[in-house]
Amino acid sequence: MKKITEIYKEYKIMPMLVMHQMRVAGVAMQICESFDIEIDKESIVKACLLHDMGNIIKFKLDQKPEWNEPLGTKYWQGVKDDFTLKYGNDEHHASLEIAKELGVSTCIYDLINCIDASVAEKIVTEDDFHKKICTYVDNRVSPYGVVSSEEHSLDAKKRYEDHPHAFNEESRLYFIKNLYLIEKQIFSHCKVKPEDINDESIKKYLEKLQNTLI
Repeated sequence: MKKITEIYKEYKIMPMLVMHQMRVAGVAMQICESFDIEIDKESIVKACLLHDMGNIIKFKLDQKPEWNEPLGTKYWQGVKDDFTLKYGNDEHHASLEIAKELGVSTCIYDLINCIDASVAEKIVTEDDFHKKICTYVDNRVSPYGVVSSEEHSLDAKKRYEDHPHAFNEESRLYFIKNLYLIEKQIFSHCKVKPEDINDESIKKYLEKLQNTLI
């Protein structure tokens, strides 16, 4: 087993993408620790720490050049090219392939697989709170920090408007509706409220997460 920080270095994960996954896991930890029913926090957290490992594939590296520092756009373009050559053009597929390479459990693999907007409607109808939490927390973290679900959706709309799998406006609003239902389901079993979760509230988890073994 390796520390998650070592895995990020091994796979050359961009610093902003490292921070995103750490924040998502931090939001998950806060929710799990406030949950009033038994839940597998370890699997949820590990899935969140790995859910976007392949996301460089969909990045427009010239869109936010400040995210490429200090190594620079040329370096990260090379990493992106290597990822695309090895895993193809689908970033979610790449993340799942990396999870296989790391030998994660079937449970963690399935949770990573559910962190995909296309399955939100299905997750609303399921009783699996592990999937609900994983789906929800990814949509509470933008590249700049913890935000509301609606703020996250609007930010993603701007960043990925030309992405081949981007939602049209009708689909985006339908996704937000399903995410709101998932949020209600989660917080009906949670001691905290959605507005209690922010950058400050997850700060205490971030250092602890760096020592997570995968």
